[in-house]
Amino acid sequence: MPQSKKVFTVYIKSKMGYTPMTGILLALVAAVSWGSIVFVSNKLGGDEDSQTLGTTLGALFFAIVVYLFKKPDMPNVVWAVGFISGLFWSVGQKNQFGAVRYLGVAKTGPMSTGLQLIGTTFFGVFIFKEWQTTMSIIIGISSLVCIIVGAVLTSLNQGDDKDQGKSLKKGLLVLLLSTAGFVGYVVLIRWFHIDGWAAILPQAIGMVTGAFLITLRHRPYNKYAVRNMLTGLIWSTGNLGLLLALPLVGVATSFSLSQTGIVISTIGGLFFLNERKSKKQVIMVLLGCLFIIAGGVLLGYTKR
Repeated sequence: MPQSKKVFTVYIKSKMGYTPMTGILLALVAAVSWGSIVFVSNKLGGDEDSQTLGTTLGALFFAIVVYLFKKPDMPNVVWAVGFISGLFWSVGQKNQFGAVRYLGVAKTGPMSTGLQLIGTTFFGVFIFKEWQTTMSIIIGISSLVCIIVGAVLTSLNQGDDKDQGKSLKKGLLVLLLSTAGFVGYVVLIRWFHIDGWAAILPQAIGMVTGAFLITLRHRPYNKYAVRNMLTGLIWSTGNLGLLLALPLVGVATSFSLSQTGIVISTIGGLFFLNERKSKKQVIMVLLGCLFIIAGGVLLGYTKR
């Protein structure tokens, strides 16, 4: 970032009272919100097409309300980058919902998180140079290892179902496409230094456009799409938290913290959706959740 932009960013933070701790708290808002959406959408019903469309419509409603109250400055670059970011998100979310068909809620959340963390951390550390001191690199890598170990523990197979291997391969392919979409959605906003308040409306328009295009042939215009507007409102709350956290604590820290919410989706899938309830699975899930929480706490120290 040019020196003038750095000075401007520091000035804005100081005038508005924003601190790294504020960024961490905002990222945790995203964690709670996003950790709930796969579980909530599953309870609301519908396939991945109606869930994706409903979520984007809810996000658009949220974005319009915020825009009317905030009225942020929105030059052409904000509209263009925000719109493209929304298109990337629609690809990511549609395929994350689709992976549930092969993997289940309790497994999709952790595996999706691990893949996204690898992508966003690569950009945050190697492209944006967000961990510059030796100590921040050591703590950051340790925290990332904790989160990934936790994700692996929560997604270990149970039982000897012969179809599990085939379903796992299909689910992983779908999640790879989902990961590309989610990483692109986050990195674009950070790359062009787009303000979070300004980004959400063009981003939501891009999300709705993308959702209509990729679900058009399935015509998901049903009651489940309407129900999942609630999912969109929950997602939007987390999205705003992440977008405001990005300039305060960076991509690597804010996005990684936002993903600790998989504890919610994992436990929700395990206990409320009746997915894998063996004693061994419960122990592995709880142990994995502890690793994820520990990783989230460590990430908070990379900006201290």
